[in-house]
Amino acid sequence: MSFIEVDNLRKVYRIGNEKVIALDSISLNIEKGEICCILGTSGSGKSTFLNMLAGLEKATKGTVKINGREVTSMTEKELAEFRQETTGFIFQSYNLLASMNAVENVAMPLMFKGVHPLIRNNRAKKMLRAVGLEKRLYHKPTQMSGGQQQRVGIARALISKPPVVFADEPTGNLDTKTTAEVMEIVVRMCRKHNLTLILVTHDNDIAKYADRIVHIVDGKIESDYPNVSIVPPEEKKLTETERILENLNKINDTEENENENQ
Repeated sequence: MSFIEVDNLRKVYRIGNEKVIALDSISLNIEKGEICCILGTSGSGKSTFLNMLAGLEKATKGTVKINGREVTSMTEKELAEFRQETTGFIFQSYNLLASMNAVENVAMPLMFKGVHPLIRNNRAKKMLRAVGLEKRLYHKPTQMSGGQQQRVGIARALISKPPVVFADEPTGNLDTKTTAEVMEIVVRMCRKHNLTLILVTHDNDIAKYADRIVHIVDGKIESDYPNVSIVPPEEKKLTETERILENLNKINDTEENENENQ
């Protein structure tokens, strides 16, 4: 069973007497920890697809399952609880609360979970330090650049380590240098915690950060192929015990080869 399973997903909008097919019978599976890019031009159906995965829109037909739970059959209350437990969102327009500072914005998902203020604020500070904002902890959104605001958005999305993170054009309002910095932070943090990242974009350069690229055209999957991410997985660091065992195995293999040759 895959972590995300989409089967024959279809979305039709009615505008007057006309029917507009936004998604046309899409089926695909996404694995746990995968960095998957949904690539397409404006109007291709990519954002509608993300909204359907997250349960923000109802399907006309078909099913979406995340970690074995059928999202498409949930009630609004069940969806709200599911999103709180399972998902994180990174928005193009940041969606930070102007009246709150960086720590308060990042801590918000934990507030909804009933985490004690001291604990959630300490976690928020750690997340902000992890994204390079240790000097902006108490700054409000209007006191930060677009790149800094998006880093706050990333920290907020990942603070509760949700199993799946949805990012809809997360660098659409950023310059080229800041885009590269933000994307590297998102991908590395998702890899570190083995989170599934669904990245929606129209930009081929952003797609290069993914492990897999699904190209949507006119509501259909035109292509689906693996990609060598420009942010590769970090090599596993061995503990001292693992390093000793690995060296012992190498010694044993060498002795066995020597015995065979005698």
